[in-house]
Amino acid sequence: MTTDAQPATLTLDDGQTVSALLQSPPAPRACYVLAHGAGAGMAHAFMAEAADGLVQRGIATLRYQFPYMERGSKRTDPPAIAQAAVRAAVAHAAGRFPSLPLFAGGKSFGGRMTSQAQSLAPLPGVAGLVFLGFPLHPAGAPSNERARHLFDVRVPMLFVQGTRDKLAEFDRIEKLVAELGPTATLLRIAEADHSFHVLVRSGRSDAEVMAEVLDGAAAWMLR
Repeated sequence: MTTDAQPATLTLDDGQTVSALLQSPPAPRACYVLAHGAGAGMAHAFMAEAADGLVQRGIATLRYQFPYMERGSKRTDPPAIAQAAVRAAVAHAAGRFPSLPLFAGGKSFGGRMTSQAQSLAPLPGVAGLVFLGFPLHPAGAPSNERARHLFDVRVPMLFVQGTRDKLAEFDRIEKLVAELGPTATLLRIAEADHSFHVLVRSGRSDAEVMAEVLDGAAAWMLR
């Protein structure tokens, strides 16, 4: 299989279809089902860079659209529809890579919808969840309401979080991960915001931060 993104179509239980992009190195060691955030779809620069970088680290990826993004709407899907898309994507990835360890999650909203789906009924074959910036609360409104379902998740979870993330105050996400216990791991990305951007005065570049994010996520999945 070429390392370029290959188009695919996913069919949800209600018959809706959404687009997807599959990338794989020649000899993948795992597959990550990567859901997009609320404001940008699977072709966003962050998603493409993450998929390309993970392929370079031996991990196949399946990116996909939620139905609202496929329609061009700005209003996110109700949780049940979003979770149905997660399940369709996981099933597709499992069918394409039946012998590989399978992980799921994604950026912000996509990661939260994946964890909600997993908390309600295990995603078949998924060995762990990887969150690239879990949106613990709205900006400026710290809360743990969005975290309650995580205590019903029975697979290992990796939280990749920037210390300047306004959607997850870092001391709050640290406390949450500690409360979740040994199934949860926190990867601290110094000076990064919710999009993993850093200020110039940090002395780091966005490229260096992205490498740290992908190195950490890949190492955790291949551990």
